[in-house]
Amino acid sequence: MSIKQISVFLENKPGELSGMTSLLADSNIDIRALSLAETSDFGIARLIVKDIRRAAMVLSEANFVASTSEVLAFAVPDEPGGLNNLLNKFNEAEVNIEYMYAFLDAEDKDNAYMIFKVTDIEKSEQALVAEGLKPLTQEDIDKI
Repeated sequence: MSIKQISVFLENKPGELSGMTSLLADSNIDIRALSLAETSDFGIARLIVKDIRRAAMVLSEANFVASTSEVLAFAVPDEPGGLNNLLNKFNEAEVNIEYMYAFLDAEDKDNAYMIFKVTDIEKSEQALVAEGLKPLTQEDIDKI
């Protein structure tokens, strides 16, 4: 049950990130999670949003370079070792994690939520589901 992430390429200069977030805010698109990576010339904002199709359209119409990709999302118990236990499941499945980032839900005090970009989504899902873990769906994300 992968979810869609949108990656937006931004020039590394003042105002680029706020220009993108202003556009999404003005379009009433809620950002659920965000990660920002940068180099000296550009940055990549990775976003989980409530309405991925509309976000991609709005960004494209405003001439932002954006692409969508599949990622996995899991609830992780907010306790010592919670993340480590999940990472061990990826290790046991011999799945490489390319990157990950987290977000919280103010109403869920027991979990953090992790987004994972992995080399093999299908293999990861199968292995983790076999261990009793359930990936979040886009519908789950939209409820958070």
